[in-house]
Amino acid sequence: MTSAWPWIAVAALGAYHGIDPSMGWLFAVALGLQERRRSKVIWALGPIALGHLVSIAAVVAIIGGLRLFFAIALLRPIGAAALILFGLFRFIWPRAHPRWVAMRVNASELALWSFLMASAHGAGLMLLPILIGMTPNSPQVHQMATVCGSYTVAQAIAVVLVHTGAMIAVTGVIAILVYEWVGLAILRSAWINLDTIWAGALVVAGVLSLAI
Repeated sequence: MTSAWPWIAVAALGAYHGIDPSMGWLFAVALGLQERRRSKVIWALGPIALGHLVSIAAVVAIIGGLRLFFAIALLRPIGAAALILFGLFRFIWPRAHPRWVAMRVNASELALWSFLMASAHGAGLMLLPILIGMTPNSPQVHQMATVCGSYTVAQAIAVVLVHTGAMIAVTGVIAILVYEWVGLAILRSAWINLDTIWAGALVVAGVLSLAI
């Protein structure tokens, strides 16, 4: 993974999740408006980031484990099929995601909600084509990883941190902007169906991972 493009893709996917209101900024703004404190909006970013990070880390760990036992030639079509099928599922049932019973939550509940939302939306799954194509930068480590068939722990940690960092940075900026100046009323007049865009992106990623 010597090129910068895979890392740009990892960060871009994180930024996209930050734009999606269902991934956290809407919840953060709602908590801030309830208590009429900007500090509450900022407080919410920590648990939201933690839940998203754990969800992404779980997918990265699972894919890394699979690469130890299965050849890339086998994992690539399986991963592509998973992306396409999950994208179609999101098209057919776009509202199939966790629904919280109340907006007043503590840190652990908010982190759990963020984890469930990221998992239900297939946030980590979108990284699959990038992770399958990842190889260590160092020639010595590359030779060792070729035998093991996986990427290094450092690379896995970097993917999780870059993705989650981009996600929470965008989430925080949007949450503060909406809380301070825009207001939630904009959602009634300027709404983009990000669920449909995300479902389409999943399908496209699956097709491209087969074609490339």
